[in-house]
Amino acid sequence: MSFYFWLAAGAVAGGFVNGLAGFGTALFALGFWLQILPPTEAVSLVVIMSVVSGLQGVALVRQSIRENPVRLLRFVVPGIIGIPIGVKLLSIASPFAIKLTVATFLIGYSGFVLVRRDLPRLSRSKPAIDYLIGFAGGILGGAASLSGVLPTIWCTLQPWTKSEQRAVMQPFNVLILGIAGVTYAISGYYSSRSVSLILITLPITLISAQAGIWAFRRLSDDQFRRLLVSLMLLSGLIIVVKELLLG
Repeated sequence: MSFYFWLAAGAVAGGFVNGLAGFGTALFALGFWLQILPPTEAVSLVVIMSVVSGLQGVALVRQSIRENPVRLLRFVVPGIIGIPIGVKLLSIASPFAIKLTVATFLIGYSGFVLVRRDLPRLSRSKPAIDYLIGFAGGILGGAASLSGVLPTIWCTLQPWTKSEQRAVMQPFNVLILGIAGVTYAISGYYSSRSVSLILITLPITLISAQAGIWAFRRLSDDQFRRLLVSLMLLSGLIIVVKELLLG
């Protein structure tokens, strides 16, 4: 029962936050699933959940995508190149290292959210850095399903509208993780047990994503920000305490 509790908790957290914020399935689900699943199985599972829950967000910004497809390609093309590197890292990295990497992103990104209002916005886009961010996002996507973290931070600093930012972040995340999922399948990461886990977590993720959308429409900006930061910090700290203090 403990196993299924952690499994359901990860699906609820990942789906809810994706619906609430438009990203973050891996950040939150892995905080739970890495406690009960091997890293390769946890990451390959969260890829499926991230893609499915993210597709609804892509549909919302399809017009913005059509208006500037070249900008999206600056992230996607190098991101695709980085995926195999990340998948290789996943196969050789220790579970301890992957868990602490996830925890670092959870805690670090929550800190970013706290100070983001005070960060200066760039006066113009920097395409060369877009390529580097996309490449690094591809590596993180292949290694830990965390493709959206760096692009999200970078897009927030751009002189783009909210819809323009989402038109990069959400399709990039869905495309990179979709390709990563295919790569995982080719690499043999999915098994009959994986299918069972997907059948359990998928409906929970979808329902939780809808709950997140419902909550987002009713929260003020400050309430949303505090909830997001609290969830990130809590999930990251749970991993750190368990790994460093409890072993």
